[in-house]
Amino acid sequence: MKSPAATEALRVTFWGVRGSIPVPGTATTRYGGETLCIGVEVPAAGRLIILDAGSGLRRLGDRLVRRAGKIAVDLFLSHTHLDHILGFPFFQPLYRRDTRLTVYGPAISLQDRLEEVIGGQMSYRYFPVRQVELAAETTYVDLREGRYDLGDGIVVSAAYLNHPLLCLGYRIACGGRVLCTAFDHEPFRNLYVTDPADPRYDELMAREGEAAAVEAAARLGSFFEGADLLIHDGQYTEEEYRAGRIGWGHSPIEEAIRAAAAARVRRLALVHHDPRRGDDELDRLAARFGGTEPSGGPEVIFAREGLVLTL
Repeated sequence: MKSPAATEALRVTFWGVRGSIPVPGTATTRYGGETLCIGVEVPAAGRLIILDAGSGLRRLGDRLVRRAGKIAVDLFLSHTHLDHILGFPFFQPLYRRDTRLTVYGPAISLQDRLEEVIGGQMSYRYFPVRQVELAAETTYVDLREGRYDLGDGIVVSAAYLNHPLLCLGYRIACGGRVLCTAFDHEPFRNLYVTDPADPRYDELMAREGEAAAVEAAARLGSFFEGADLLIHDGQYTEEEYRAGRIGWGHSPIEEAIRAAAAARVRRLALVHHDPRRGDDELDRLAARFGGTEPSGGPEVIFAREGLVLTL
């Protein structure tokens, strides 16, 4: 008989679940105050994939250096907004010569490649250690949409999300299990004027804008299709989103649940919790939206630091 550990393809640990800025304090002790960082272990291959380098990366790095042996990590960045990379300079394995780190993420432009952006925060004007002084063997890979084979049966696909900065969602497939991410994402919408009474209204543009939004949503839905776990931005409620946060690049909880249900996702873990939400408010939202609906649909989880999910 196989042990539970032998049958799991992926082990997912949440090291940071907040959005925008770290918020440590007495009001965030249960869900945590660190910004996004998720560790994905592949037990059969002895591999570790890290998703985003928010402030939660520091404690993950501390855990790694306490283990014996060399460290090999694949770090996938959704994008380079500060809350998703600010843990990078405090990642202890960077200061060890026996660390091999490969950093993947979207390049904004030929002038703003991933290595330059990450290195930009490690300059003397911001941090006492420069990138060129790090001991680890570090490789940077600029990603676009596509499929990437990491070996050991691990395939990572990347898809563009809807965010003010170029941002990627990931689909990690291994051992018959699938994990998808959409950390900073806003529902696709028609950007053209749709009110015929508005003097700026153009019927053709309005129609094409609507078709483009529908097509983009369907494409992302296919990307999530059948995932065992979808980790999705859920910073706002629908009411909060409609009350002045449209265009900020983040999703209402209700929309994340709808998208997961439409894609037949098994479990949905909501992250990027608003920094203004304390534990008590998150508990109320979890009571309202969490669990599994009797009519079916995904199990909805409000992620907290230290949560471990196995696939």
